Amino acid sequence: MYSFNSRVRYSEVCTNKELDFYSIINYFQDCSIFHSEDAGVGLDYLEKYHRVWLMNAWQIKINRFPVFGEDITVSTWAYDFNTFYGYRNFMIEDADKKVLAIANSVWVYMDTQKNCPAKIEEDVLKAYKPEAAYPMEYAPRKILLPGNFAEAPGFFVQRRNLDTNNHVNNGEYIRMAEEYLPEDFSATQMRAEYRKSAVLGDEIIPLIHKDDDTFMVVLADINRKPYTIIEYTKR
Repeated sequence: MYSFNSRVRYSEVCTNKELDFYSIINYFQDCSIFHSEDAGVGLDYLEKYHRVWLMNAWQIKINRFPVFGEDITVSTWAYDFNTFYGYRNFMIEDADKKVLAIANSVWVYMDTQKNCPAKIEEDVLKAYKPEAAYPMEYAPRKILLPGNFAEAPGFFVQRRNLDTNNHVNNGEYIRMAEEYLPEDFSATQMRAEYRKSAVLGDEIIPLIHKDDDTFMVVLADINRKPYTIIEYTKR
């Protein structure tokens, strides 16, 4: 397990002084990158061998959202690998070691020259030292789409949405989706399925579906094919 300690910053919280899913994903993403860097298979290693880890799916369950000024510990560990898939848990604990948030994530190891999945090298497998998966109820990787959506006005990908891979960062899609989440919809689980990458200048069309317990935002291309599907589940 790899962990780092932090304190929730004012710049990270919403109007209610709590982290949201976007901020939590940023903590998780930073933790996984720190883990890779310290294990010797970080950004420079990936660039040298023309590899990248792309997010395929998130499942984040919230017991309590961390609040402004709170001391937290963010942890991550890999628990399985399968050809070109990597599976990783994340956790946020408070100062009393109570679990505030737990997550499952699925990643795809890509060859950036061929633009296709690549078999994970033995050196990478050894670097991560897989541990046991967290005991939680694991949702399917794929999210089923309902038949009807309301369409919101489209917008274009900006430079601020991009990461070092020159496509929209996985957390940015969550930030985009949260703009459509009703203020009175108090979600304790978020799932995301990433189907393809948006790049600078792409137009994104939000498609929205709501029922009693779930709220879904599909961030789609101009042909209404999903880049990412985000599903929030109510308390």
